[in-house]
This record gives sequence, C-alpha cells and structure tokens, in this order.
Amino acid sequence: MSLLDLVAKIEKLPPEKQVEVEDFVDFLASRKLVYAEKKPVFGSFKGKIEMADDFDEPLDDFKEYMYP
Repeated sequence: MSLLDLVAKIEKLPPEKQVEVEDFVDFLASRKLVYAEKKPVFGSFKGKIEMADDFDEPLDDFKEYMYP
C-alpha cells in the first residue's frame, strides 16, 4: 500500500475516526522514541554495585551442612 492509498483511506473516514488515527500514529511515534532512548551505555552502572569484603567467605547459616 502506498502512502497515497493510505491517505485516501484516511480521508474517507469520518472526522472522529481521523482523530483516532492521528492519536494512534502519535502513540506509535512516541513508543519508537522511548525505545530509542533506553539504549544502555557500556559502563553506565559502574560504581553503583558494592560487593562485601567477605563475599567469598562461607555463610554461617550453612556451617552445620558444610562441617558435619
């Protein structure tokens, strides 16, 4: 379907339906912009996660299972 065919179909619609088409097109355009803006940047999360110094140490909760 060409752009001219699409415009002709929209022009045949009643005015209230043309407004709905316009709103839908605006909605689709805004969704595309939102997806484009959410592209993550490498390293953007640096410094936001902290790891405890004893991260690799055995947990006290599992001592009875580890050392019978």
